[in-house]
Amino acid sequence: MASLLDNPPNFVKAELRELEQKLNSDIPSKVHNQNILIATWNICHFGRLSEQWVPVSSNQSPKRNLHALRCIAEIISRFDVVAIQEVKPEITALREMMKWLGEDWAFFMTDITKGDPGNDERLAFVFDTTRVKPSGLVCELVVPEKMNGVVPQPANLFQRQFVRTPYAASFFALNEEIILTTLHVFYGEEDEPERREPELTVIANWLSEWAKDSKAFGQNFLALGDFNIDRNNDPRYRAFTSTGLKPAPDLVNLPRTIFSREGVPDTHKYFDQIAWFLNEDEIPDLNLRYNGSGRIDFRGIIMPDQSNQSLKYRISDHFPLWVEFQL
Repeated sequence: MASLLDNPPNFVKAELRELEQKLNSDIPSKVHNQNILIATWNICHFGRLSEQWVPVSSNQSPKRNLHALRCIAEIISRFDVVAIQEVKPEITALREMMKWLGEDWAFFMTDITKGDPGNDERLAFVFDTTRVKPSGLVCELVVPEKMNGVVPQPANLFQRQFVRTPYAASFFALNEEIILTTLHVFYGEEDEPERREPELTVIANWLSEWAKDSKAFGQNFLALGDFNIDRNNDPRYRAFTSTGLKPAPDLVNLPRTIFSREGVPDTHKYFDQIAWFLNEDEIPDLNLRYNGSGRIDFRGIIMPDQSNQSLKYRISDHFPLWVEFQL
């Protein structure tokens, strides 16, 4: 059986060379003890894998094969820590990718989220241990009945738990400790986006309280993942930012999915975010200096002969987002 460690076919090598050129152009290089590169990526149904380089048929299942996974792994390798959403119960693709990344790479992940709304998903962090080290904290977030003695409003707002419980991990980069909280917010029906607002509101309040505590210990606090926000400054966005979270400025107007069309704002979903809190002077409440952020639009480079619908299940319908900080 073929493996990601095998020598890929020539057509895949040619595609990888083009992808490498784009990544070299779009993403800063890793510089020892000077910067840290953090990314988030909802990789559609990241689980099963067809262990061939070339599809055996047009209706092969799963659609994701070694060709697709090699391109995903190349993108992941450019960062120090990547928060991944939609990791599925069977983690063949993740394990094969980790083999290719090598022994200097590691990962944390949650257990499977049971129930239809949770979609049998996991949340994961994949990280380069030569660049960052776990500092000890790995946890899922649980909202108490009262926060600082106050019952969330409306009073029954959170009688249930999160559909997919947010997941946090902390890392040391040089002498800085960074707490990353990743999540994949409840989506619900396409015509009922307002059902997402209670979860976003509670998350924003929870993160705000934790960030205040973490700052007292000189830690850096970031939230990242798929927040299922439809539009910039829509009610979901306002709920997300209601307690002071501020998205990375260079990401604000960037489309997040492969189905977006340039010049057609209604197609520009703002699901994915990387954000942090500002202090009273509207300056990032971090010990790190923001150096820029962006997305990776892989359309036309990876599998350029595939339609967007086909690309969704081979790579993803979401673009990776990234941020760079100076240490």
